[in-house]
Amino acid sequence: MTFTMTELSQPTRLDADRPVQEVLSAGDLELEERGSLRRVAGLSTELADISEVEYRRLRLERVVLVGVWTEGSAEQARASLLELARLAETAGSQVLDGLIQRRGRPDPATFIGSGKVAELHEAVQASAADTVICDGELSPGQLRQLEDKLKVKVIDRTALILDIFAQHARSRDGKAQVELAQLSYLLPRLRGWGEALSRQVGGRAAVGVGIGGRGPGETKIELDRRRIRHRMSKLRRDIAAMRQVRETQRGGRRRNEVPSVAIVGYTNAGKSSLLNALTGAGVLVEDALFATLDPTTRRAVTPEGHTYTLTDTVGFVRHLPHQLVEAFRSTLEETAGADLLVHVVDASDPLPEDQIAAVRTVLVEIGEEKGGHMPRELLVVNKTDAAGDVALARLRHLLPDAVFVSARRGDGIARLRARIAELLPRPEVDVELLLPYTEGALAGRVHAEGEVLAEEHTAEGTRLKARVGAELAAAVLPFARGDGGTAGSPQGSDT
Repeated sequence: MTFTMTELSQPTRLDADRPVQEVLSAGDLELEERGSLRRVAGLSTELADISEVEYRRLRLERVVLVGVWTEGSAEQARASLLELARLAETAGSQVLDGLIQRRGRPDPATFIGSGKVAELHEAVQASAADTVICDGELSPGQLRQLEDKLKVKVIDRTALILDIFAQHARSRDGKAQVELAQLSYLLPRLRGWGEALSRQVGGRAAVGVGIGGRGPGETKIELDRRRIRHRMSKLRRDIAAMRQVRETQRGGRRRNEVPSVAIVGYTNAGKSSLLNALTGAGVLVEDALFATLDPTTRRAVTPEGHTYTLTDTVGFVRHLPHQLVEAFRSTLEETAGADLLVHVVDASDPLPEDQIAAVRTVLVEIGEEKGGHMPRELLVVNKTDAAGDVALARLRHLLPDAVFVSARRGDGIARLRARIAELLPRPEVDVELLLPYTEGALAGRVHAEGEVLAEEHTAEGTRLKARVGAELAAAVLPFARGDGGTAGSPQGSDT
């Protein structure tokens, strides 16, 4: 079936009514920077051939989409192609048309079959498109066949997502992970032509060539592949070193017994907006897919005054390319090491169950590599202001334990803070202390990191009955009361 993409949203623009004198956050400045740098129609971003090898670069200007519907409902197939259109728009292209082919499985030669290739060629000619984007990952053979028949640039969903990641990466860690994913995708797809690639000359073929004509024994494309593998090895070492830095930072928070919360969810579900609503972080918020790539960690406080960290992570998507999962593994492991996962769901999406399933698939994969352990999960249904009453009623029935919020308007944020506080890990050691007034810093730690059950100020000092973590219990052990009070006894013991 064929349909024209008439339902696509317009590109996000800055609010012209915002007062000039308003102080801009870092996220606002980055959003304006993204909005000011747009691709110019009619100009190619494709690089020329380098060393006789075609290094594939995206030229996303006027595109036609094509997908293969192999399973699920027609609504799911349509939603997948609409999502591909949003991805293409995020990358800076103009979507002209879209086609879906119903097949039991993708055609091994052309992905969509010879008949649909002819129809696709007509659509490309009629719309004057210069790029075709396929909703799936193409093999090198499928890519070559389609380009030969369509006579325009052909890319797949994986290449499109990699291009978006390359545009949005800002940190050194993020850039290294994106480059590693790009090289992993590029390596089996290098192509080249001409005699410059034929350097393997020997045996009878070398007769009459003379000394020095036999070549080094490697073709040019093999040399390029070797260089790419060398670069990938260096990137993996760099990422491992940066991963160690994050492990050290997490270890410091664990030693200080600061609970950690990771915000996960489908791309554009409103994770960054939720982080801003809970902490006032001021990070970039944009109505676009994969607007956030670099994790952001901020300090937050429960209604009782206990400190915890809140981390905004990269969003997930259906059929997330395995190259990205592998390259971003060290970043995604931030979720496996958290004490609580806040799983954000877009209430306005027509298929929220598919979003939840896609996110949990990646989380399970990460958890299996971390020994099968996954933190507790709190479902948060965001964008309630953009969803209809019927959709919200359905979601409340489907997700009875979820918290419903609107990060943009602030609805339900107080309830979410209270729910997070309920699910955070509790200190495990009961102590009774007499702290001299000279130990104000230690008393502050008990208030900040533990749960104060009773407090009394006396002439000798501050008497505290509290529940704290094991490390803090060891630190306050010298000040344990001797009149029946204990320090270091497990919670609930009869000591």
